[in-house]
Order: sequence, then C-alpha cells, then structure tokens
Amino acid sequence: MTVSLERDKATGVAVVTLDRPERLNAITLAMAGELAAVWRGLRYDDEIRAVVLTGAGGRAFCTGVDRDDAGRLPQPSSPYTIDDPLLTIGPKANDLWKPVIAAVEGMACGGAFYLLGEAEFLIAGATAAFFDPHTTYGMVSAFETIHMAQRMPFGEVARMALMGSAERISARRAYETGLVSEVTEPGGALAAAREAAAVVASYPTEAVQGTVRALWTAREAVRSQALAQAPHLVTLGNLPADRQAELFTGRGAGYRTR
Repeated sequence: MTVSLERDKATGVAVVTLDRPERLNAITLAMAGELAAVWRGLRYDDEIRAVVLTGAGGRAFCTGVDRDDAGRLPQPSSPYTIDDPLLTIGPKANDLWKPVIAAVEGMACGGAFYLLGEAEFLIAGATAAFFDPHTTYGMVSAFETIHMAQRMPFGEVARMALMGSAERISARRAYETGLVSEVTEPGGALAAAREAAAVVASYPTEAVQGTVRALWTAREAVRSQALAQAPHLVTLGNLPADRQAELFTGRGAGYRTR
C-alpha cells in the first residue's frame, strides 16, 4: 500500500498519508486508485469528521505523477480528450464533503495541486516550497493552474506556472498570497493540522459539512467550467512524450526561491 490511513476515533480525525518517500510521494496509477478508495471509504465512516492529508518522509508532500508509471498509460488520439490518472485522486472528486486540511512539508509541485486544490486549507512547515514545472518540460499546466487560481491571486498563479522549475514559492510567500493559512516551524505542519482538524471535528457534523458544501458552491461554477477546457488545452499544447523526455534529461537543477 502506498497510501496509509490512520483513524483517531477519540478526536474524530483521520490522517491520510502519501507513503512513497523514496520517490518523493510521486503518484503511480495504483496509488491514484488507492487514494480514490480511501476518500470514498471515508464517506461512510461516521466516526471520522475531519481529515488531515500529508506526505511521508518530510522531503516532499507530493511531486505529482510518477512519470515512469504514467508513461505507460495510453492516451486517446483525439485532441479533445485525455486519460489523466490524477483526475480522481482528490476528496471532492470522490464526493467527500468532510473537511480536509493539508499538512505540507518539503516540496509540493505539479500534480500535487490536484490534491491541494481540493483541501479546505493548507498548513505548511517553514521549509515547504511550491512550484509547477510543467512549462519547463514542454507540458501545459492546465488542471494545476485552474486549481491554484481558486486559491492565489492571478498574477501569482501565472508567475508560478510560467516560471516553471526556475522558481519556487517559499512557505512564507505562500502565506502572504493566501495559499497557506499557517506556517509552522519545520516539521510542525502535521501537528498543527491535527490540532485544527480536532477542533473542527468537535463541532456538529451537519453544520460543518454544510459549511464545506456552501464554500465549494461559491466557487464550483467557475472551477467546473474551467476544468472542462483543461483536457483540450493539455492535448493541444503538450510536446510529444519523447520531446518531453529530452527536456527532463537536459535541464539543469538550478532554481531560486522567493
């Protein structure tokens, strides 16, 4: 198993952990299926009233899809469709309306935004860093930017997406722009998220879940319309897989953090 689930029935809080630290918690096809199953299972667990989502190892929350694995996924020939293994990895995509708090340590990049975009709020350790490498490697950042455009000012999302792997957003800057609601000492995000989740879980369930649904109703029309366009933009704008691979091997690792 590459996704672990810890239930604390005393507090009503579950912790979902992406558990591939040796691969910086990159998501495989099997892991995507495990995530969907965990979210859907939590819908039926009435003893769990709030969820914390985090990544194992401390070096990364998640670094998106595992390219070694996703490269084996055949794609439709039509430019208007795409088979994206990350579309169903988030709680909202699986009809879970219990509040989810993300605890971020280390890197969160690319496909990690599918998950972060469906959390209610984010707490980050001081050394966390956010970036989107798609354009660097000849790929369109569509789903990622749409998710982040719901959380950050337009210019910040645009800069992150267009600067690619050349720049990383620090936890401090993420807090300043509203992506992150709290910054803790390094390694402290999970404890802070657990504490916040326990507070939320102590309130009447119907009121909490109704509030979550109301918050998402306020943004859902715009988000759903934008996401409907994303597959076409990706298939039309992505370089062929072999050209992407050349860029992955040919680009240096230099970047700056702001």
